Amino acid sequence: MELTPASLARIVSWLATGLGVGLWAWSWMRETNAIQKQRFLDCGIVLVFASTLVRLMVQEREMTPIDWALALLSPLFIAAALWRLGRTACPTDLER
Repeated sequence: MELTPASLARIVSWLATGLGVGLWAWSWMRETNAIQKQRFLDCGIVLVFASTLVRLMVQEREMTPIDWALALLSPLFIAAALWRLGRTACPTDLER
């Protein structure tokens, strides 16, 4: 197997998906603090949907309607998760 940029992107995207699903599982099963739970969920959402977009970009087949729906909805989920991550961040000295 020759390592091309597309195959490397596909491998890294699957690793990011695994990490994102792991963060989801950690937030559902282990985390008790509500803010930390939401932050783990949001980080998992960003990783899973960003890796989905990467796999859509490097695929070699035509895009199906499901692919198009994911391509249109993934940035919305990523933006919402990043917004929530910004809102739940620890305050700095300037905000106190």
